[in-house]
Amino acid sequence: MVFQLLSSRCIPSSFVRCHSLIQYPRKILNSAGTDRQLAILRYTRNGRNPRAESFAPKQTIVPTQVQGIVIESGYIDPSTIWRSFLFTVAFTTGSFVGVTIWEYETVRSRAMQALRSKLSLNWFRERAKQQRQEVDQWRREVTNWWNKLSPGERVFAPICALNAIVYGLWRIPSLAPTMVRYFASNPAAKAVCWPMFLSTFSHYSLLHIMANMYVLHSFSHAAVATLGREQFLGMYLSAGVIASFASHVFKTVARQPGLSLGASGAIMGVLAYVCCEYPDTQLSILFLPMYTFSAGAAIKVIMGIDLAGILMGWKIFDHAAHLGGATFGLFWCYFGAQNLWPLRERFVGYWHELRGPPKK
Repeated sequence: MVFQLLSSRCIPSSFVRCHSLIQYPRKILNSAGTDRQLAILRYTRNGRNPRAESFAPKQTIVPTQVQGIVIESGYIDPSTIWRSFLFTVAFTTGSFVGVTIWEYETVRSRAMQALRSKLSLNWFRERAKQQRQEVDQWRREVTNWWNKLSPGERVFAPICALNAIVYGLWRIPSLAPTMVRYFASNPAAKAVCWPMFLSTFSHYSLLHIMANMYVLHSFSHAAVATLGREQFLGMYLSAGVIASFASHVFKTVARQPGLSLGASGAIMGVLAYVCCEYPDTQLSILFLPMYTFSAGAAIKVIMGIDLAGILMGWKIFDHAAHLGGATFGLFWCYFGAQNLWPLRERFVGYWHELRGPPKK
């Protein structure tokens, strides 16, 4: 396994600016074909004092307008932490409930398909008659391609596709205000909750998304093989939101308003779980395969760097988000997978009674 140190929320490096403040200015091509500078994510200190804004009166909101885009900054109301916390708890619970229903429905659907294929002799013939030859050929090709993928790749592919779509939306100038409002987490904004989730699929830089998806692809194989796709997806989504919550808490306490985005908090959860579950696995740094080290040592160094970043006030990465995602990954490895995930069996019983007997 190759250890990827390019995760934008993981390791401080010169490659990417991670789940923290987007650099500015960036040039994008508008619909008229002319270059336009879109400055988002980074608050310049020239003429502004973000720390003084954090101590502004409670009613004060300081909107920052850059190139026509309004970015809410200034005072961070500590009461928003409760909103963030309640959303984090509700979303995490909902994620695992959702994947539990998904797991149940998958098993139920497969069982019913097997039963119907045995009871109905003409089922396959009727199905073949209803399909056109062209559609059937295309479907077989897609099915064959999908079946060749590993379980980890089947989970990774939809996640990567969603991140690619959101990255494409960032390239549309007319959508920039909407993207800043809903796809960049900001504790000082009016919209606090849903951006905590949507920002985990949001990347503004091409190198940012490529690095994150490369790391996720590398570690998703081992995680999905151990957890299964349903439990992995629940852990991944929850780690992303918990990372955003950790970022909110740190920014509120440190009085440092700013925008954050990126999947690296969720990826840190996956990385921490894999390193904890397989601590003796040998990893290597990308482009430096001759240097190897154990996964257990790697996660300690990574979390140590992020802790140092918080204590020393480094601004390169959103280190609080990194630590939040990694902490949840460790929690799920040591406690969640053994004690919380089995509790879904009770919910499955309730859901089965609610669904009723299957239709013949």
